[in-house]
Amino acid sequence: MKTKKHHLSLVVLAGGLGSRFGGNKQIAEIAGLGCTIMELSIADAVTAGVTQVVLVINQAVRNEIEQVILPRLPAGVDVVLVEQRIDLVPEQYQNLVQQREKPWGTGHALLCAKEYIHNPAIVITADDYYGASSFTLLAEHFKNSNSWAMVGYPIIDTLSAQGGVNRGVCQVENNQLRDVVEYLNIQIEQGHIMGDNPHGQREKIALDALGSMSFWGITPVLFDALEVGFTEFLQKYDNGVKMEYYLPDQIQHVITSNQQKVTIYTAQESWYGVTYKSELQDVTGKLYELRHG
Repeated sequence: MKTKKHHLSLVVLAGGLGSRFGGNKQIAEIAGLGCTIMELSIADAVTAGVTQVVLVINQAVRNEIEQVILPRLPAGVDVVLVEQRIDLVPEQYQNLVQQREKPWGTGHALLCAKEYIHNPAIVITADDYYGASSFTLLAEHFKNSNSWAMVGYPIIDTLSAQGGVNRGVCQVENNQLRDVVEYLNIQIEQGHIMGDNPHGQREKIALDALGSMSFWGITPVLFDALEVGFTEFLQKYDNGVKMEYYLPDQIQHVITSNQQKVTIYTAQESWYGVTYKSELQDVTGKLYELRHG
């Protein structure tokens, strides 16, 4: 069977178990729309020119995705399901699998899609709604460039009233991404945006800072870096079986070593995401208004 050629793909990272949310939020339907956030994103991506969708999922939701979600996706799009499994590690690290309970993280999730991506791709997470214009921005980007890209969202607009959130905080210079640093437990405190830096220290974040909401434009060369980085991660954290292999950290490493430039675009629409189950009703209400406004 001949492999279909694609100019632009979409990789949806849907393998996380949603520990804070308390279940598989990737398959929670939006009230009144009869579909998931992920399906809205896929529809937006197809409208922007994506012809292949790779869904990186966990085994627990495979049946429901195959039976309920796949039949609802746009006609003509090439869809591949890939399971992110804990045992998908190099042979010499199989001993770590027995100690691991949750997936290895977003860097590993994307790595699982390697054999299916042979062209530029947009990478998103399943439980975030990014707005149709963000897909158009990156589709246009790849018509003129082979560099990587990212759509950033003002961090202040991505916080939650229900508790702290984790974000990749961006440093930008001449429309190029220079730095992405993962901050944890970001909240407004006394008029300031505060978060825990990688050293665990509470620190101010600029009010106008852009956040990486995991909306990336990548090319297949990233997979080579991910493979090398994942092996190094397993070597370094061989006893830290709860550590996660974060995609933003690996993209940062590639930027720092001058292997790739990442063009940054500022989002033209609001981001909507669900970190806590209590947010689902509010977010789905806003998405319903957006689609039927």
